[in-house]
Amino acid sequence: MEQSALSNNMLFLGMNEAEIKEALRLLEAREKRYERGELIFHAGSLTSLMGIVLAGSVTVESNDVWGNCTILSHVGRNQVFAETYAFLREEPLLVDVAANEACHILFLRIDMLSAVERELSNKLLANLLMISAHKNLHLSGRSFHTSPKTIRGRVMSYLNSVLIQTGKQEFDLPFDRQQLADYLNVERTALSKELGKMQKDGLFTVRKNHFVVLRAEEA
Repeated sequence: MEQSALSNNMLFLGMNEAEIKEALRLLEAREKRYERGELIFHAGSLTSLMGIVLAGSVTVESNDVWGNCTILSHVGRNQVFAETYAFLREEPLLVDVAANEACHILFLRIDMLSAVERELSNKLLANLLMISAHKNLHLSGRSFHTSPKTIRGRVMSYLNSVLIQTGKQEFDLPFDRQQLADYLNVERTALSKELGKMQKDGLFTVRKNHFVVLRAEEA
């Protein structure tokens, strides 16, 4: 793997190629590929590994014994997952992590941080703290999207956040229709029906996961 490909990853911010190479060696980096739908981590298991998505994407899901699925987050290229569980090591995962599409994952043993030279370890820990802060913001954002009582309110909250984050009125969501329903914690059929009503009301146009949000003066 080219260390330069990881230079923009949040875990390695402020590190040169030599430092990244040394971190990968000490953290026993290894790569693995998964097909869509394959489980990467299973709820109830323990792990000392955190993952970095090199290509493709994964979803973090809560699946109960009755077959209900709630998607908690989408993890795309160059993003990380399972870092908290890897750091704690003895805390069982409460979620499943599944390949959202064919993906290429880099795994690192965070429990090996003690073997990393102090200056390099401090950089990694500082970057892990920043990653954790971003994750907390994302999770609090999802709570905003699921707090409205109506499906319309949840959809509008989510689309508005994507619009703010991207700065664009036209974008592709990272979820298919079922995944979007699972993310917003609503029924798929009811979601599809409400999306049709919202499009008819001139709030946006939608085709599959492609949305064009219309402002009031454009509707």
